[in-house]
Amino acid sequence: MVVELSVNLNAVALLRNRRDLPWPSVTALGRIALQAGAHGLTVHPRPDQRHIRFSDLGEIRSLLHAEFPRAEFNIEGYPSEEFLALAAGARPDQVTLVPDDPAQPTSDHGWDFAVHRDFLADVVARLQAKGARVSLFADPDPAGLNIAAAIGADRVEFYTGPYGGTFDDPAAAAQELDKLEAAGNAARAAGLAINAGHDLTVANLPALIARIPDLAEVSIGHGLTADALEFGMAETVRRFRRACGQNVPPSA
Repeated sequence: MVVELSVNLNAVALLRNRRDLPWPSVTALGRIALQAGAHGLTVHPRPDQRHIRFSDLGEIRSLLHAEFPRAEFNIEGYPSEEFLALAAGARPDQVTLVPDDPAQPTSDHGWDFAVHRDFLADVVARLQAKGARVSLFADPDPAGLNIAAAIGADRVEFYTGPYGGTFDDPAAAAQELDKLEAAGNAARAAGLAINAGHDLTVANLPALIARIPDLAEVSIGHGLTADALEFGMAETVRRFRRACGQNVPPSA
């Protein structure tokens, strides 16, 4: 099974927002990523628009519609009414729901599915009625994954931040991989497809994929953008695609 790569553009937008200028261009870097073979683009529009701006959504959707009709648009966010209205206007292929407080610097935990079951069931149904696939952000813990499936989610996205944080500790990395593998087995048994994201790199992706061989998609922003400063966006996307197990010739 091929693991697809969705390029998260939030870090590009954050860099742009340091100045009242249009560069680096979110859509231009998104175009380069897709030309290099990325499966899709991910954005997380927060209420304060500190990175992705609401105005970016229409521009990215237009880029995909005009130039990359087979690429996917994934929008992440907490399912407030404002966010759901943004998603309806942007017509994403996938919506990833996260339990973030607006003040959080980044997503750092998954849903408590037992506590939020009824709330999520309603939102999942609303989004699917609009034609979107729905993925729920989840800790790598088998508990609650049956609930995620029961409320109709198509996928879960495992939060891999703790795994990414073990870059200098092989023993701790092995422990986190054990958790991810167990959660992957539980998700699979529940009938859920599996995504993953947070602090994933060219170095740590192969081990993760070895433990969850049916991983459908990874969404990567910070590490990929950091590498792009060194290797360029196109070559960085190719490097990450190889790490995902895709057959990408060195000269592609």
